[in-house]
Amino acid sequence: MGAGDASELSEFFLVGFTNELQLQPILLALFFLIYAVTVVGNLGLLVLIVVSSRLHTPMYFFFSNLSFIDLCYSSITVPKMLMGFFSGCQTISFSGCVVQTSCFVIFAVTEFFLLASMAYDHYVAICSPLLYHIIIFPRFYLQLVAASYAVGLMNTVLLTSTTFHLAFCKSHVITHYFCDIPSLLKLSCSDTQVLRLLLFVCGVFNVSVSLTVVLVSYTCVFMAIIRIPSAQGKYKTFSTCASHLTDVSLYYGTTVFIYLCPTSEYLLDRERLFSVFYTVVIPMLNPMIYSLKNKDVKETFGNVLRKTSQFFPLPISRFP
Repeated sequence: MGAGDASELSEFFLVGFTNELQLQPILLALFFLIYAVTVVGNLGLLVLIVVSSRLHTPMYFFFSNLSFIDLCYSSITVPKMLMGFFSGCQTISFSGCVVQTSCFVIFAVTEFFLLASMAYDHYVAICSPLLYHIIIFPRFYLQLVAASYAVGLMNTVLLTSTTFHLAFCKSHVITHYFCDIPSLLKLSCSDTQVLRLLLFVCGVFNVSVSLTVVLVSYTCVFMAIIRIPSAQGKYKTFSTCASHLTDVSLYYGTTVFIYLCPTSEYLLDRERLFSVFYTVVIPMLNPMIYSLKNKDVKETFGNVLRKTSQFFPLPISRFP
């Protein structure tokens, strides 16, 4: 059975995050609040980086792309989930499922390689500071980001096109709150062994290549930090990497658990919980992780507030 058989299915039914009706109003309020914070945080950081010439550096260029990815990442799953909580409409059209799956794959994979690019940026900044602007010149960091998106796009074309050429005749019920490939494979009556192997190979490639760059970069960074004589110097240098290390640990930990570990019917609820963590919670946390202890971002934000207060008087006298 090929694409013609698959296209006969006009829609899927998403089970959602929970079937407990009494919890849905609470979850609606909770996820709406999280999504609002995610949009404001990531969009605010993105705009701040764009409008401030002080933040036009390679590091903040990576930050701006990460904010863009997190904003899109969250927006392709959360609004549909909120609609399900609010109206009880848990269906998604076949074409809508294709779009959601495609966007999810490209942004998920791109984030792996963007995090690896940021790790390499930290490595050069700490281990070769005098050569930083020679190595990380504008064209090079643009190429790093473009390559990250290109790998994400290749994964999307390969995996999504293969998935939606399957025949879905077992059921139209997706045991998840969004369309993802492992959930769709369970609905197919076609032979999915090749696609499952392809999905595993792509996952191992994406994680191993990007994680190798991260581990090698930070091994060199830690060796450089150890050689710094003063404790204050060590702390100051490590603090520049702490936010990125936190993000890497959260993102890689949850995605590897879900997509590279064996699954069973008994772990579906746990998988949905972990999926919420990296599709909803991490995009909300990232602007805070990268901004709260970032002196440049806080000072730039304070300057923007002071300029704004000249047009809209606010009781702002100082900003840290």
